[in-house]
Amino acid sequence: MGARLTRAMRNFNLENRAHVEIGKQKPSPAPRHPSTEALVGQQLSYHPKVHEVHNKNEELLSLLKDVYVDSKDTPIQKLLTDETSKQPQEHRHLKSTLKHDLFDVTNVPKGKLSIVEALTVLNNHKLQPKIWTSDKIAEDYCLELKDVKGLLEFFKPFEIKTLPPKQNNKELITAR
Repeated sequence: MGARLTRAMRNFNLENRAHVEIGKQKPSPAPRHPSTEALVGQQLSYHPKVHEVHNKNEELLSLLKDVYVDSKDTPIQKLLTDETSKQPQEHRHLKSTLKHDLFDVTNVPKGKLSIVEALTVLNNHKLQPKIWTSDKIAEDYCLELKDVKGLLEFFKPFEIKTLPPKQNNKELITAR
């Protein structure tokens, strides 16, 4: 109720108030400081084209009067939000047989891997690279070949490098 009253008061006699505001004289610019008048006059004498900005150019005005703009609204196309218009995303079932309660994923979209599957793929390829080639992995897991090649090239979580201790004349500490 309060919004309705506020709106009515705001819109009361709106057109008349707008005409009064438009009809008011424009405020005149503040007077310049006497010390700057000489500098302004000097700059205007050096650059006489500055006055042309304030003069009306009849040629440009006649060209502007010839311009006609016709606005046409195009009908708004309805956005397809029906579930039938959306393409259904194909899923595949997990290939791994590990019991993993933490990663309780049952359906994985085609072209994606779960964390467990990714680790399994990397491990299988590392242990048997001749059997688990990038072509076979792409076919089994419904992946693109370039993605599989990138996965096998850049992700190496199973590389463990151990450096043998330096054999000096000192005795090695052993656990007792």
